[in-house]
Amino acid sequence: MRRLHILILSFACLLGTLAGSRAAEATVNRFEITSEENSLSFDLAGGTITYTNGVTVRYGDAVLTAKKARLDQDSGQVQAEGQVRLQQGPDVWYGERMEYNFKSGKILATEFKAGQPPLFVKGSALSGDQTNNVYVLADGIVTTDDYDQPGYRIRTKSLTIAPGDYIEFEDAVLYLKDTPVFWFPKWRRNLKRHPNHWVFVPGYRSKYGAYLLTTYEWYWNERLSGAIHIDERSRRGLAAGPDVSYNIPRFGEGTAKYYYTHDERPGRDGRGPENDEERQRAWFTHQGILRTNLTIKSAVRYQSDSQIVRDFFETEYKQNTQPSTFVELNQIWSNWSLNLLAQPRVNEFQETVERLPDLKLTGLRQQIGPTPLFYESESSFGYFQRKFAVVDTNRNVFVDPDRFAAMRGDTFHQVLLPWTFFGWLNITPRAGGRFTYYGEADGPGATTLEEERAVFNTGAEVSFKASRTWAGVKNKFFEVDGVRHIVMPSFNYVYVPRPGAPPRRLPQFDYELPSAELLPILYPDYSSIDAIDSQNVLRLGLENKLQTKRQDGVENFVHWSLYTDWRLKPREDQETFADLYSKLDLKPFHWLMLNSELNYGINQREWDQVNHSATFTPNDTWSWTVGHRYLRSGAFYGTNIGNNLLFSSAYLRVNPNWAARAIHYYDAREQFVQSQSYTVYRDLRSWTVALTFRILKDQGRSTDYGGAITFSSKAFPRFQVGDDVNKPTQLLGY
Repeated sequence: MRRLHILILSFACLLGTLAGSRAAEATVNRFEITSEENSLSFDLAGGTITYTNGVTVRYGDAVLTAKKARLDQDSGQVQAEGQVRLQQGPDVWYGERMEYNFKSGKILATEFKAGQPPLFVKGSALSGDQTNNVYVLADGIVTTDDYDQPGYRIRTKSLTIAPGDYIEFEDAVLYLKDTPVFWFPKWRRNLKRHPNHWVFVPGYRSKYGAYLLTTYEWYWNERLSGAIHIDERSRRGLAAGPDVSYNIPRFGEGTAKYYYTHDERPGRDGRGPENDEERQRAWFTHQGILRTNLTIKSAVRYQSDSQIVRDFFETEYKQNTQPSTFVELNQIWSNWSLNLLAQPRVNEFQETVERLPDLKLTGLRQQIGPTPLFYESESSFGYFQRKFAVVDTNRNVFVDPDRFAAMRGDTFHQVLLPWTFFGWLNITPRAGGRFTYYGEADGPGATTLEEERAVFNTGAEVSFKASRTWAGVKNKFFEVDGVRHIVMPSFNYVYVPRPGAPPRRLPQFDYELPSAELLPILYPDYSSIDAIDSQNVLRLGLENKLQTKRQDGVENFVHWSLYTDWRLKPREDQETFADLYSKLDLKPFHWLMLNSELNYGINQREWDQVNHSATFTPNDTWSWTVGHRYLRSGAFYGTNIGNNLLFSSAYLRVNPNWAARAIHYYDAREQFVQSQSYTVYRDLRSWTVALTFRILKDQGRSTDYGGAITFSSKAFPRFQVGDDVNKPTQLLGY
């Protein structure tokens, strides 16, 4: 215990060095200008540059293009003429003449039009300030209908817009087609989601029967909003629950959710017993800034059984199959970070490492005074309990005969010496040490005694970057306008002698998890503290880039990375070489993207993982993504997980009103179509409707058929762009 007292005292001393520390970072924006040769002139007296044959000006996230422009880089003022286009973030402005200040955000335009979703506007004159995010328009036309000939529009003498906040009309007339139907002397409209409205998703699914998912969304004010869910499934029964979202100044923002159902067919738990008919979940999340650089995050996620989220919230389940419960405080200074984490277990069916609490102090990489040396550290102290999920099927209660708990204190310190030779060769030797104390474990599954472990590590990283440019290489077919080749080799050597105590004598709280990627070999990036063992390894890496000029600027049309580990003295559980990893992105044309990820087992001489995909987007009429995913069973850590999957996602816009998408997943190992979904989209001007049908087949289970109809307002869309591909179950309502 004497060593533990010394460790705690050292940790406290490190905490004491943090008082009063603060950090500040400044972002410096620079002008990036692209124009045709021999098209610019200088006004030395006025300090301006005039571009007369097409120009693109970039400053921060603002991009302006025009046929002619006069720019004063000191003030940031630009005067542009001829097909002027200005984009900053989601806002896009078009006009024949425009004055804009990149630094202040002030804008003045004539004969303009703009797309600021959900609004589309045009008018004779515009004056605004992007800093205050308020714009005033004269003789304007406004609509949310994204057609060339909108079904409705509002013509107004004066219009004030605060994007995302409000819109205000004066002397305005509402037109349906070309017919005036209503006059507004003055009218103000909140642009946030409509305060109170219903959302209905009718559908059918084999495991549900016919269903109607009903949501009443309400809005009290900017600080309080929510929803009430009332769902009926003919085979499962009634379910209901509220969602509440809040945003309280100086306290933070969060969401509370509750869902309850008396399930008439609850099914079986993943480990065998029948689920209870009374099923519920209660989730709560919160995050906030308590003061400058002091943040809090928390989440409580309770489930009555392990399958309720999978059964009724499939989209959430695919994103996170085992959501955790925690409270985390984080304080950041200029070179230090202090983190306090409490992580209890609230769901007995989940395996969890409880941290009650886990206090961690991180010393970010920082220079040691005027010396060329740099220092980094990580120290932590906490009480941990590893709990396993085991169920007694006779009594249908959870028991855990293998749980164990122990106290752990850990401190790591490292010194680095970055050198640059010849202006291009980077060499960074390093040396560090770690000391860890483990208290005697207790609990029915405890097997370890009080232990002290010392770890020494050293090594060096060598890297450089070389490039060569061929400006004269041009090819219209492959869209090549000059070529630049960048090559970046890297060598990272790590030596760790055998620690004072091997992992088998230590309680395993932070242990290695199965991964299809190479784990970090450097400390503190390698976070599996309790699995630390000897290392004598050289990580080899090679990165290549081929770049060219295209419409959107400089673009990588080839990006290829290769890396592997050469274990100079492998342990008993290691091979001489790790897998050889290859990641390749090819973009031979602006409309074609090819991706490849390969893991080749050098020792066994077989492929462990193969992922390929090709995405065709020749226009906005159709696109197609096709790919292959392969994972060899037992490839990583002896797991039996494996797959051989072919997938395809095809989209076709038949005309401005109709479109369709088809998504397929084919299990080549078992030779059956695992999932297929079809969606037909109908544009109803201010609304879109989607009719979706899905067939899902799992090995050994009955086929699940499902279909639903979903509606979405263009002004306030229910889904993010790409959700119909990345989260297709949202179109089915779950």
